[in-house]
Amino acid sequence: MSVNQRYHQLKKELKPYMKAMIQASETIVDKDVSKYPIMIAHQQELELGIPIVTTQTFPLGKWNIHASSLEEFVAKQIINTDKVQNFRATYKDIKSFVCVFSLSELGAQFVFLPKQTEDKS
Repeated sequence: MSVNQRYHQLKKELKPYMKAMIQASETIVDKDVSKYPIMIAHQQELELGIPIVTTQTFPLGKWNIHASSLEEFVAKQIINTDKVQNFRATYKDIKSFVCVFSLSELGAQFVFLPKQTEDKS
């Protein structure tokens, strides 16, 4: 599966969670917690961020979603301090995108999912 195919598959799988991720991202920014919210999509146990959706609260889903921030990723040494400026430079506009750190069988990756989807369904 190509990188582009994986991105589209992840985007499709996370679509049911977008409302919760958008709300959490906006709350993190609005409450001045961070200018760089990061949503974590994972399928295993994880002690990072604050759970906002779990497979127990959303039983038809296979993803757990936690809300975190750049600051927590640095504090837990997931992002090295010397890479913070690069991360900030590549971080997309919070008004249009949600930053997602995806942990799956395909590995760990950052993706920026558009808040507006092509189809309105």
